[in-house]
Amino acid sequence: SAEHGALRQAGPGRPELGQLLGLPALGKGWRGSQRVQGLRSSGEGPDSCSWPGDRRASVCRDERSPVQGFSNSAPEGVIPTINNTRGTMSSGNNCQPQTLTKPAFGEREAAELVDRVFGLKVSWIRSLPSYDDQNFHVRVSAEGADEYVLKITNSEDSQEPDLIEAQTQAMMFLSAEGFPSATPYLTKDGNIMSLESGGTRLGSKKYMVRLLTYLPGTPVAKITTNAQILYEIGRLAASLDKVLSEKFQHPSVKSLHRGQFIWNLANVPLLDQYIYALGQNKYCTVVEQVIEQFKGKVLPKLSSFRACINHGDLNDHNILVDSSSASLENPQYRVSGILDFSDMSYGYFVFEVAIAIMYMMIESPDPLSVGGHLLAGFESILPLTPEERGALFLLVSGRFAQSLVIAAHTALLYPENKEYLTITAKTGWKHLMTMFEVGQEAVEKKWFETAQAYTHHAPAP
Repeated sequence: SAEHGALRQAGPGRPELGQLLGLPALGKGWRGSQRVQGLRSSGEGPDSCSWPGDRRASVCRDERSPVQGFSNSAPEGVIPTINNTRGTMSSGNNCQPQTLTKPAFGEREAAELVDRVFGLKVSWIRSLPSYDDQNFHVRVSAEGADEYVLKITNSEDSQEPDLIEAQTQAMMFLSAEGFPSATPYLTKDGNIMSLESGGTRLGSKKYMVRLLTYLPGTPVAKITTNAQILYEIGRLAASLDKVLSEKFQHPSVKSLHRGQFIWNLANVPLLDQYIYALGQNKYCTVVEQVIEQFKGKVLPKLSSFRACINHGDLNDHNILVDSSSASLENPQYRVSGILDFSDMSYGYFVFEVAIAIMYMMIESPDPLSVGGHLLAGFESILPLTPEERGALFLLVSGRFAQSLVIAAHTALLYPENKEYLTITAKTGWKHLMTMFEVGQEAVEKKWFETAQAYTHHAPAP
């Protein structure tokens, strides 16, 4: 149930948050039962990351050495990972590198898969970007009337059907509740996914396959955000978590207690295991400050936050919009699609608004103003408590730290992409540094005064 809240991983000498909340944690290597009735919703459309480092490419660190246990190269199609995408992240001397095999289907193979598994003839197919899974945009009639995304999940994630099922059931539930989320097209056997072999050239790997409805729209990353759409995204974040926590019921929901999931905001303190990837510089110092302040000021207050189910990744690539007005000078947008439910977990309402604020800041010409408009929308549905408001600055900072540290970590693993990774992370570092230079009090004042101006009024034009 929602009151169980989020879990965090126990590091050396650190109790699990699950223990503090009286909850069992998922053990290392947990896989769940092998039912095949659901499918993970990761990257239904364009790649859902804001920075390449967000796609979870990492590898376990052996505690005996800052670099032991790492490899800077991998065979084609095999990605070293922290086993963090599915709720298990190892630490300590028993840490073993995991491998994650990305599917490598050609367009013809993918079209044959749609025919064999779903009984549909493909008239047009195009590969979509994705980091660790494989996505294809497909049309199944000559007129192009029916469009889908064929989602082929990587080999490791394909082994966790309970979590995959919970994510997909949540998508179906939200769609039925009127939210613009994709829904699965059933297989010929009447299931919402199928475990399929990758073919002889890919060895004996098995991949979960599903066909999702295609959601049209433009990613928020591709528009110039204004106060109106930020307010709408805030309303969306609150409405989504509220309805999931109040009405979503399914046996697989227990798998959303992802105790060791590195991307849950409660797990910011775990970044101290990977901070060495930043080197000794001003960025390292700021992240250390974030971690220490998070430990001292946020973790002790978690029990006072209201628990819920979080989407967990409402970033500027995971929210699609379309224009609801013809005005070029003052465009009005509405949300037309919500993508990528793969980071769903139990957490807290305030986590969702903090994550959304952080990602909407990335491309904004006035990043420090983003929080107030988004907070106003969120609080029009679900006003934050004083304790939750007081943690917002450090939660936004914590999400910046999560993304940036893991991006740096990824650059160590893939030195050939280091320039690209560091270029794309510069905006994030700039915003985090600005937040700390301006200071918590001044940033909060700007956010809260902007949000207050919306009280009893419609969103700003």
